[in-house]
Amino acid sequence: SGFDDGRIVRFDARGNLIRTVSQTGGRPLGLRFHPDGSLLVCDAVRGLLRVNLPGGRTECLADEAEGVRIGFADDLDIDKAGRYVYFTDASSKWHYNEDLFDLIEHGGHGRLLRHDLKTGETTVLMRDLQFANGVTLGPDDAYVLVTETGGYRVHRYWLTGERAGSHEVWLDNLPGFPDNIRFNGHDRFWLALPLPRDSMLDYLAPYPVLRLALMQYVRYRSLPMNHMAFVLGIDLQGRVVANLQHHGDDAFRFITQVLEHEGWLYCSSLQERTLARVSLARLPVTASA
Repeated sequence: SGFDDGRIVRFDARGNLIRTVSQTGGRPLGLRFHPDGSLLVCDAVRGLLRVNLPGGRTECLADEAEGVRIGFADDLDIDKAGRYVYFTDASSKWHYNEDLFDLIEHGGHGRLLRHDLKTGETTVLMRDLQFANGVTLGPDDAYVLVTETGGYRVHRYWLTGERAGSHEVWLDNLPGFPDNIRFNGHDRFWLALPLPRDSMLDYLAPYPVLRLALMQYVRYRSLPMNHMAFVLGIDLQGRVVANLQHHGDDAFRFITQVLEHEGWLYCSSLQERTLARVSLARLPVTASA
């Protein structure tokens, strides 16, 4: 897990902090282990990084793509061969802690990128996304899914077969802001939604002048935050098969990532100081908690 002070730390299976693995000097967000044992990191400040373990020595793999600087590296996944890294630049204009400005402006500054670890080349696969966020490869690396937080949707970009190089909307009109998405390796994707949809932002979508006024307001005052835990489980056909929600002051709020591992769902949050886990054995196929 990454922290605001640039640390990457290791937790045990119960969510207890063990030790600091590395200090990136930026803001580490998405983390994935490469088959060679190194750790690849989307650092919102520095770009795509590799952390060599043990020791924690850090190198930058990519900080620009097609001449445009990566302004907000967010999340990543690595193909099974260990050659390609698929990752997002959430916004080439707005930076870390400015994500709300990107969502309000609705300017389409997000990109889906691919980095070739063999050649060092970084390619833009999709552009003009409304805050490109979570990334996960599907079964057999046939496609990659990318969440578009400001568009309330998930895109599928095909990597193999007759549709290779094309993309489509895989999930649309979601009930909240989608963040990270993770494949469990078998039959399900887990999608974290930190917040439900905001009626004010929906109303302001066609009015750029009013959105600009709201941007000026949030520079000095915070918008109210809904205390809610929200996770969706989605099958390979894009159907919601688990709907996990909890409202209230005791909710593990603002969940940004969900990872399934050995019968548990592990949840992380930008607002909480710990991890949370939920036993899959206690959940029905379609659930509301």
